Amino acid sequence: MELIRVKKLKMHKNIEVELRGPLSKDKFTEIEAFLKKYGRFKQANNRVLIDYSVFSEKEGISGRLRDIRLRVTNRIPEIIIKIGRYGGNNTRKELSVLTKSGEFDKLVQIFAVLGFKKGIQCIRDIKVYDYKGIEFSLVTVPGHSYYFEAEKLIHKNEDSEDVRRLIKEECKRLKLTFFNDKTYFEYIDKLNKEVNEIFDFKNYKEGYFKKRFNL
Repeated sequence: MELIRVKKLKMHKNIEVELRGPLSKDKFTEIEAFLKKYGRFKQANNRVLIDYSVFSEKEGISGRLRDIRLRVTNRIPEIIIKIGRYGGNNTRKELSVLTKSGEFDKLVQIFAVLGFKKGIQCIRDIKVYDYKGIEFSLVTVPGHSYYFEAEKLIHKNEDSEDVRRLIKEECKRLKLTFFNDKTYFEYIDKLNKEVNEIFDFKNYKEGYFKKRFNL
């Protein structure tokens, strides 16, 4: 497995402050039009991911302190682990390793050998914009719903609470509302019941993700 990029945990810049909130279809259209006009479009992401923490011992949804995932974005597979409290808004460290296109099935098999055999499989379409130094991701859960993520990396000498306040102020100016932990976990539970799938390696067949998603 060829390693292309590694975010080092010891570096301060990999700590991110992230807030999330729900979007109606109309609000999604409205905020996207605003960001197209006043922000800077960064990229569109088509993503498939497996969230292993849901079924990991002592992790689950509301109690997790490690977010362990495999994901593939625009055909590039990635191992990604976020460390810290998970919720509607959070401050977490991130460790990320990208691999080569076409290797997602290999990563799934490697994770199974390491004991990660069951997770929640998700599909997301994401449009990413930069606005006033904040990265806004407008997320579509195909055939179901919409939400946003607003995040900013903490730079040297910045305080996480100051960064959080800055994000909140900009979001409130845009008339965006936030999830709290309770409403966020309820939303995740709803997605898991209504649109996400359970991935279980015992049912896995060689090349499944390549065949289904052309990954």
